[in-house]
This record gives sequence, structure tokens and C-alpha cells, in this order.
Amino acid sequence: MFRGKNVVITGGSSGLGLALAKKFAEEGAVVILIARDQEKLEVAVKGINRRGGSAHFFPADVTSGDVMKNTFNRIAAEIGPPDILVNSAGVLREGYFDRLSLETFREVIETNYYGVLNAIKAALPFLIRRQGRIVNISSVAGLMGVFGYTAYCSSKFALTGLTESLRYEMKPLGVRVHLVCPSEFISAMTFNLSETRTPENKAHTLTIPQYDVDTMVRDTISGIKKGKFLIIPGLLCRLTVWSAKTFPALGRWISDFRIRRVFVQRNL
Repeated sequence: MFRGKNVVITGGSSGLGLALAKKFAEEGAVVILIARDQEKLEVAVKGINRRGGSAHFFPADVTSGDVMKNTFNRIAAEIGPPDILVNSAGVLREGYFDRLSLETFREVIETNYYGVLNAIKAALPFLIRRQGRIVNISSVAGLMGVFGYTAYCSSKFALTGLTESLRYEMKPLGVRVHLVCPSEFISAMTFNLSETRTPENKAHTLTIPQYDVDTMVRDTISGIKKGKFLIIPGLLCRLTVWSAKTFPALGRWISDFRIRRVFVQRNL
């Protein structure tokens, strides 16, 4: 399915983006990685090519619409038009709402929402011509609220709404759209978060134990191949989301119970 396809992955120098890039390359795709850190991109591409894959990189900041437009024009000219766009670039910020600055909210929204929007806008003319695919990596935090994630959930809920609306607009044009909503998985991002996260956030998010990244990749690729719109990697994660949507009052009670056990009283 992916052999010979040009797959562009934002946030492709690390985490889930890089793990997906390796899998796409194993299946014969040409992967093009976009991220801000050129050194990390070089290491990622060398690793993929050493394993017999075909990988390229373009340093770029997804928060700039002009930069993304120029980047996709370069990709089309130098490598070939994209067939699949995977939006994996993202940042994670956690903390008590009253202590999070407005600048933090803007930073998270700029990357997690506008970064995706900029990439889609830049890639869309090529994807329509090639009847390609858009794969947006959101989060379970884009389906359910989470203690400590007011900034992060805001950005991911916005991305979920964008992706659901986009699906209806793109289907008549032959462009498939996928929304991937993983729970937390073991990565540098979550490892760094564990040093500073609030106890309430830890208790709430780990209602679903952290998965390994291989499960995230396997279920994401499988969902794309099956043509699923909503892809929730991990069986336990899927069951948790289903139960929370089917029995919302019970889901809130369980969350409140877990939070209450570790709640830290503080002066607001």
C-alpha cells in the first residue's frame, strides 16, 4: 500500500513521528521528515537509510505558514509531490490552570493546531491531485478532558474538530483523512514530563497505563490500511474511550476518585 509513496511526516525527527517514519520506510515508502532541529533530522535520516530505507529531511518550523508552503514546494520539486501527510509535530505542557501563562496556551496552540493547519494548507494542492491521505496525530486528550492538560486538551480538541470537519470536505475530492488518538506512551516527551507533572495529572492520565511506541505504530498503520477515520491505538485505550463516551457520568466519577486520592490543596 505504501510502496513508492512519498510520505511527509512533521515532527519526524523523534518520538512517534520517527517511529512511524521507520515503519513507512520498511514498507517501501519514501519518507520526508520535517522538524526544526537539523542535527536530529540528520541522525534520523541516516538511521533509516542505513536500514535500507529511503529518507530525506527538510528543516522547517510548522508554526510558519509561509515556511511550510515553501518547504512543500521544495519537496515537490526535489523529491516529488506528497502522497501522504502525517502531522505528528507537537508540544506537551502540563500544570495547574491558574499557574499556566497565556503565553503557554499560545505556544501549545501555535504548534499543535496551527502547525497542523499550516502543513495541510501547504500540502493540500498536491494531495488533491494525487488523491492522497492526511493523517493527523491528535490524542485521547483531544476526546476527553484531563487534569493539568487545559492547554494541551484545548489544542487537541481543536485538532479533532478540524479533522472531523476536514473529512467531510475531503472525501468528495478523493482525499482520505485519518484522526489518530493515542494515549500516553513511553517517549522522551513523557519522560521529561514525569519530572515536573502534578500528582493529579499523573493519577488521571495513568488510568490508562503507558503503552510502548511499537503498539502505537502497529495500530496506527493498521488503521490507515483499513481506512479507519478514528484510530485509537491500544485495546485498553479503546475500551476506556468507549466507556467514557457511553457512560460519561461513570467516567467522570472514576476520574474524580483517582484525582481526589492525590489532590494537593493550594492557595489560588
